[in-house]
Amino acid sequence: MSLVKVKAKYQVTLPASVRQKAGVAVGDLLEARVEGKKITLMPKVVVDRNFIEKRLAEGLEDLNKGRVYGPFTSAKELVRSLHREAKKLKKR
Repeated sequence: MSLVKVKAKYQVTLPASVRQKAGVAVGDLLEARVEGKKITLMPKVVVDRNFIEKRLAEGLEDLNKGRVYGPFTSAKELVRSLHREAKKLKKR
């Protein structure tokens, strides 16, 4: 267990061992929750909506232009298809 001190502006420093175990890095966002007298910090990822919308539009364009593979009836069939496509790319 690591003890941390609450500083004048209610700031705390997370010990290196805690940061490493949680995978927290400089600039990461943490969600703070209070449950009774317990404070929990959870790492969070913010998703850029514009990025997601752009990727969805690209995917739909690929779908509409027939640049898709499948459907596959099994994972094995999907892997075989990926290997075939990789061989084609190597030949280029």
